[in-house]
Parts: sequence; structure tokens; C-alpha cells
Amino acid sequence: MDGITFGRTSLLCTLLLWAFQVCSGTVTVNVTPKVEVLKGETAKLPCTYTVSSSSSTTVVEWFIEGQDNRQRVAFHSQGGEGKSDDGTPLTGRVTIGEDSTLTISSVQPSDELVFYCQVTAGSAGVGEAATMLKVFFAPEKPELTRPSSQAITAGETTSSEIGTCVSKNGHPQPRIIWFKDGLPLPEIKDRKEKTYMIPSVVKEASGLFTIKSTLYMQPTKADKDSVFQCTVEYGMLEGQNKQKKSDTITINLNYPSEKATFSLLNTDPVKEGDFVTMKCETDGNPQPEFDFTKDGKAVSGQGGLLTIKSAKRSDDGVYGCTATDFDNLDADLTGSITLTVNYIDPVSVIPAEPQVVMLGEKVEWQCKTKASAKHTVQWKKGSEVLSQDGMLSIQEVSYDKAGEYMCVGAVPSVPGLTAQASVNLTVKGKPMIETPAVGEVGKEGDMVTLKCSAYGSPAPQFTWKPSGKESVSVEGNKVVSTVSLQATAEVMKDGVTCETANEHGTDSKTFQISLKRAIDNSADRVLLSGNPVLTSADKQQGGSSGVVIAVVVCVLLLLLLVALIYFLNKKSKLPCSKKDKKEVASGEVNNDIVVEMKTDKANEEAGLLNKRPPTEQ
Repeated sequence: MDGITFGRTSLLCTLLLWAFQVCSGTVTVNVTPKVEVLKGETAKLPCTYTVSSSSSTTVVEWFIEGQDNRQRVAFHSQGGEGKSDDGTPLTGRVTIGEDSTLTISSVQPSDELVFYCQVTAGSAGVGEAATMLKVFFAPEKPELTRPSSQAITAGETTSSEIGTCVSKNGHPQPRIIWFKDGLPLPEIKDRKEKTYMIPSVVKEASGLFTIKSTLYMQPTKADKDSVFQCTVEYGMLEGQNKQKKSDTITINLNYPSEKATFSLLNTDPVKEGDFVTMKCETDGNPQPEFDFTKDGKAVSGQGGLLTIKSAKRSDDGVYGCTATDFDNLDADLTGSITLTVNYIDPVSVIPAEPQVVMLGEKVEWQCKTKASAKHTVQWKKGSEVLSQDGMLSIQEVSYDKAGEYMCVGAVPSVPGLTAQASVNLTVKGKPMIETPAVGEVGKEGDMVTLKCSAYGSPAPQFTWKPSGKESVSVEGNKVVSTVSLQATAEVMKDGVTCETANEHGTDSKTFQISLKRAIDNSADRVLLSGNPVLTSADKQQGGSSGVVIAVVVCVLLLLLLVALIYFLNKKSKLPCSKKDKKEVASGEVNNDIVVEMKTDKANEEAGLLNKRPPTEQ
């Protein structure tokens, strides 16, 4: 057959095939290529189709891809009710809607399959399309554990297990990433390398994945403080990549010592009585054995600690520490401390015995001490500092100088290092009564209470005149006698006398008794306020409101009288008749007083006298 004949035959076949398709029709099926869903939720797989020619019967069927063949899980015919097939992995969890959408409830990882929507339309033929169902589930937080074996030795030629990381129940299969000091380690599975990982995966009966990874390394001394962590990385809906981090671990690494450190743990200068701790340690692990010395002589310690329970000045000296590490015998593992124990001697006071002196005499003390460093000596009474040179001298002793005096020695450079001693001063002399306070009563006949305070040594005896109910108490260096008695007319007039006496002499003071000031009328208070005359009158009347009112009225009348006299005196200078007016105008005025008259002044005077003003002539 030549080429022309072959070409014509091919064209004819193509035309016949096209005519057959036009006559028989076609079926087009549309689905979502990939549907994503979380485990346990509901998945919907839509399916739509078009048929190019009319068909009396259309059947929609959903299949899953089995191991050897396809297996139908649900179907429905045109206008018919949708049904699901029995004996499939989806039986009881799958339905098909009128719009041909396949709905799967409580999705499981095993449902991650290829689903086919197949449409059969009679003479129009058959069409289908495939949907991939993807199931996601976030894994648990990874758990990182260290091996139960003993510590790792730095510098070994074989890799040691650092830790194992496990993350459970994820889908799809996640992966583990290792971190050292916050930086990711490259994923190496070759066991010939110094650092590598051994991963493993287990698919659980639920269809979820449990993954595990074990890290191996050949650590060096530089890794003694390294922090290790693992992270599980997993995919989620819409292409998201997420991570969950484990807790961190460090490794127990053994390495030889290269240097030793011997230090005093006390932060303040050491003083007598302190608990002293000295610590010796090396930069190796584990710590080696330690030996201690003081001034070259062996002393016992415990582990790397050397302690002194209550330091004494005899504990001064040079302390040494020597460590022995059999993994590095060539290293110089020694250290030393020079310990200084600060002290202060008890203070001595001269004279040390209590001092008893007469009122007005002189007294002196001297205080001394010694210390390991520059120190101070102060004399105090209470919180008041009296001297800072060790000498205390009181030239003229008074009763208020009696009491306890303290000598305090201190070393300022050593907090808490002090010593002190106290002496007592007793002042003897005749009694001295403090200035008495005025007693007040509401009215004559009321009870009044008086206090008489007196200094003196020996303690004075009290006598009240007149007497009453008496009690005696001691307040510091004073003796106080309190008496209660009736304020009779005699007491109001003469007062009450307090007399004191001891072997050195006597003293007496008289207490005056007065009535309490009482002004009950608010108007009286207004009249009295700011008026010294009225106020003085009120005080003189001892609070009697009737007398005060009488005085007020009298003073007011007196003021009115003075004002009237002044006014009349002014009037006497004005003309009371035409004749007088002329006399005034001509300058004839009695008492050698010259008055200059003006028109407006005359009008004012006339107005006051209810007369017309005189006209000018």
C-alpha cells in the first residue's frame, strides 16, 4: 500500500471514530484532587459530573483503592436513594448525598486512601476521577531521657549514648531534630561518624506513628556544660509545618583536673566566734581527694571543705590545699589562704565599781581596750555619745546625771566586732522639788489631785499640808508623791504645801489652787474675744458669768459716755445762733481756739443740728 492510500485510510478511520463519539455521547467527572481532615473529624468528598447526551439511567459509585482491586463503598442511581456497601473499612461511617458527595465520619488514619468517583450514564459511557484523602494528627510532646549507664568520659575514641528522644501518636509520620546549645545537629545515620543518630519508627494499631531517635557523640571537656534538646516536626492542614520541643538535659561528663582553687567562703572579715568555711575544688569531674594543712601541719577536712566552728585569734595562719587526680598526676593542684581572725579585748573601766558622789561634785572614768585593727572607744548614756577618747569627766554632778554609763569599744572595719562594759553613778544630796503645776477645780469644795516630784538621795520623805490621800511612785531618778484632797476655802486661799526631807536637807513648794475658766454663753465669748479690757475683767472674776456680764455693761456705758463727751465737745465749737455765728466769723472764740469755717462744713454742721445752713453775706 502506497503512502497516498494509507493516508486516506487513516483519515477515514478518524472520521468514523468522531462520528461514533458524537452519536454515543461522553461523561465528564469533577472532584477535589486532595481533601485534608483531622483525625476523628468528618470528611466530605464532593463529586460532580456532566453528560454530553441525554441518558435515562445514571449511576454514581464511590470506590477505594484496595491491595489487589477496587472496592465499592457507596452508590446511588439517578433519582434513587444513596446506599453504602457492607463489609468495607468504611461501613457504618460513610454516606452518599443526592449531590453525589461522599461523607466519612470519625475519620481514622487508615482512611488515608485514594477515592474514585465513577459515573455510568448508559449509552453516554463511563467517567471517573480520583480524590486523595489526607489525615492529620499532632504527635505528643517529645520525651528526652538520658541513658541509665554511668558518666561519659571525655576523650574516648568511641561514641557514647547522649540521650533518647521519643514522640508518640502522630500522623503522617513526623521527624525528630536534635539540638545542642540551641543549634540543630545535622541528621547523620552513619555510625562511623563521631556524631550520629539511630532512628526508628513504629506504626501503632491505631494507624498513628511513634518515632524514636538516639543520639551518639564523642564529647570533649568543652561539652561539660552543653545543653541538649530534641524537637518533633510534623505537618498539619494547609501545608503547615509545626514543632514541639522536649525538655533539656545535660550530660554527666568525666574529665581530668587541670587546676585547683582554694577560697574563703565568708564574705565579711572573720572575727572571733565566727563559723569559718574554706573550700577547695578543681576544674575536673569528679572531684579528686583533698589534703589540708595549717602552717605546714596536716589538719582534717571533709571532702573539699575545711571548717572552723568558732574562730579564735590562735586560728590565724596560712592554710593549704592539695588535690590528687590520678587521671592527671602532672597537674599542679594546690592552693593557699592566709586567714586573719580579728579580735577586740574586753574593755577595762577605771574605777570599775559603782560611783556614789554628792550633788555638785566631780566624777571621772577611764576606759581602755586592745584590738587587732584600728578601733574606737566611746562613752554613752542611752543613745547619746558623751566621749570618744576613752575619758569621761563630769564636773558638777546633778541629779539628772545619775544612771548607767556604757563604754563601747569597736573595730569599724569589722562589722559586729565590739566589746562593752557599764558603770553606775548614784548622786546623793538634799531633795529638790520640781516647779509645781497649778491645781484647778470646777468650784470650791471639789476634789483636787496634786503631784509633787522631787530629786534626792537617799529617797526623800514627803509631807503635805494640809494632808490628803497620798501615794508615792518612782519615775526614773525622781520620787513622785501624789495627793488628793478637798479644795476648801482655806485651800483656795493659801494653797497646799509639799515638804520633802532626807538626811542631807529639806525642800518645800506651795501649790496654788484656782477655779477652772468656764464661759457658757456664746455671746459673752464674742464680746470678750479681742478685747483686752474685757478679757482681763473675766480673768479677775474667776469665771463667774454674772460678774462678767456686769463688767461688760459698765464698760459699754463708759465707752458711750466718752463718745458723747467727745461729740458735745465738737458741738461747742459751732455757732448755735446768729449772734454766735457772727462772733465766730469775726474770729472771737473762747479758749484761744481759732476755727476756720467753710461752706460745706457749715452745711454739714447745720444738717446735724437740723437747721438751715446760713447764707453767705
